[in-house]
Amino acid sequence: MNITWDAEKYTSDFSFVHRYGNDVTELIDAEAGSTVLDLGCGNGALTKVLQDKGYTVKGLDASRELLDVARKDYPETEFIKADAVNFTLSEPVDVVFSNAVFHWIDKEKQPDMMKCVYNALKKNGQFVFEFGGHGNNRLIHSALSGVFREHGFCYKMPFYFPTIGEYASLLESAGFQVKYALLFDRPTELKGENGMKDWIKMFVKTPFTVIESKGEREEIINQTVEKLRSGLFINGKWYADYVRIRMKAVRA
Repeated sequence: MNITWDAEKYTSDFSFVHRYGNDVTELIDAEAGSTVLDLGCGNGALTKVLQDKGYTVKGLDASRELLDVARKDYPETEFIKADAVNFTLSEPVDVVFSNAVFHWIDKEKQPDMMKCVYNALKKNGQFVFEFGGHGNNRLIHSALSGVFREHGFCYKMPFYFPTIGEYASLLESAGFQVKYALLFDRPTELKGENGMKDWIKMFVKTPFTVIESKGEREEIINQTVEKLRSGLFINGKWYADYVRIRMKAVRA
């Protein structure tokens, strides 16, 4: 899925994306100096975390806007513009790491991504990642779907949220051995009194392409926010009902 990012707002208002990714890096048990590819590196914040752990890291992302930020903030780091479902590296790496990326990739393209990762890894190389799992943002997407229907539109789910069993099977079919898998709830605080509205505008873009009227798009978002208020506005703060899938696999 290719979208245009508001890189500055993403970096300033949605920093929780990379902050939560810090824990995922702990699943890597490679030695210092090992080579790591940060797949879907975005603004490079986690690429820097991996470097600070002593790894030799390069980042890869399809977004020019986010890569511009990464290259500006971390000029000493190599960043590659490429698509996660169609990339090659000049030399294989010890680890491929990814955070909050794979739910953006359509289900039918997941095998293409895994093939690229497999080819990018050395034998016994580690594949460590986290992304949206089964049930992720169920309340938000359900509310959006209902409001879309009220306006006469069909809400097309723009993300892929698999179960552990489904994703483990895909990994094994691609030649990986699954070593660790966890599906867990992670309610996530959003920034400011307009946190939910801002979240929808930042992350839910493609379903709104069927709606020509800017005013109607705004109305749908506002109505959705009000439907979610009773469940996700808690003690004066907005929360997103995240569910994450965290896994580690190795190239057999």
